[in-house]
Amino acid sequence: MFKHILVPTDGSQLSQDATRRAVEFARHIGARITAFYAKPEYPVTYFGEGALIDPTTPEKFSEMVEQQARDVLDCVTAECEKSGVPCETVSATSDIPYEAIIDAAEKQSCDLIFMASHGRKGISGLLLGSETNKVLTHSKIPVLVYR
Repeated sequence: MFKHILVPTDGSQLSQDATRRAVEFARHIGARITAFYAKPEYPVTYFGEGALIDPTTPEKFSEMVEQQARDVLDCVTAECEKSGVPCETVSATSDIPYEAIIDAAEKQSCDLIFMASHGRKGISGLLLGSETNKVLTHSKIPVLVYR
């Protein structure tokens, strides 16, 4: 059925829980995993009255984000190694995570996206939106949501 699963992660506890379940699921069905991390773009600073100046250069920001991506993806790799599940890692820079997730799944030829949902409801769900909901809405690849 499913042979290649994309597991997007942001390093949060819920995302780590979803990763463990995705690895367990992949092991059970004999699938492989590609772990994905969407790196944020360098924030544009607008100067004006009361502006805070961030001394972080674009180069330093890029180094910090790369390290964070490696740390988060290394956790997925370790979980896969413990369970004997083949794993690759991929990251991309994007301020629109849901698009980056779908793009990664398509580029890696994944046949399932397995991701966490923070389960926001009501006003907070409407105002904050949900990357998971956006992936569900826009992806042509099946999505399994872990809550």
